[in-house]
Amino acid sequence: MNVVVIPARYGSTRFEGKALAEILGKPLIQWVYEGVKGSKKADKIIIATDDERIARCAEGFGAEVVMTPVECPSGTDRVAQAVKALEVKAELIVNVQGDEPLIRGEHVDLVFSFLREEPECIISLKKEISTGEEYTNPNVVKVVCDKKGYALYFSRAPIPYFRTKKARAFKHIGIYGYHRDTLFRFVNLAPTQLELTEGLEQLRAMENGIKIKLIETEYEGIGVDTPEDIAKVEKLLGERR
Repeated sequence: MNVVVIPARYGSTRFEGKALAEILGKPLIQWVYEGVKGSKKADKIIIATDDERIARCAEGFGAEVVMTPVECPSGTDRVAQAVKALEVKAELIVNVQGDEPLIRGEHVDLVFSFLREEPECIISLKKEISTGEEYTNPNVVKVVCDKKGYALYFSRAPIPYFRTKKARAFKHIGIYGYHRDTLFRFVNLAPTQLELTEGLEQLRAMENGIKIKLIETEYEGIGVDTPEDIAKVEKLLGERR
């Protein structure tokens, strides 16, 4: 079974309660859920949360909700808890961050497709960016990859550094795909120094030898990290309409 889990917690440090923040008349979490619903490969979509307010909101627009412990240290740990709670065994799991309101079903399906080709990898997405605001913004995670598309490093810092000439720069899109075994291998690993330093859980996988393959897309999305990001999302949604 192919399962999409959308982890959403209330107590975000930079933007508390952002899952319920209104965007053009709908809560952020509803935009994410409705975008994912366009997937043709997902058999089940779940919102995994630790907060009753988010749960009530999600159930109100028809989503299936799994309650997870408040103490889950990361979104991926929350995804694993939700997958454990399922009555039917999930083999392929896609984790869509609950702050990606512009995500669409085709992006989810792209991850599912590559998961079948790369059973021992985590699959994720990247988008080329200019060297302007996104490149220098620490809330936009950058990634550099090898020639085959496997991640070399993720950082909040602007990477690569242009000492002599410019190279292509990419931002990381908040979506991950795992085979079941890889997901549970990952969450059983202790947090690592680089993960804690950058605040990026994907570095835990890399420090322990789990490869992450990045697929390039034209997805023009914004991860909502601060209240100011809401206006940016509304502008893009307005242009899309």
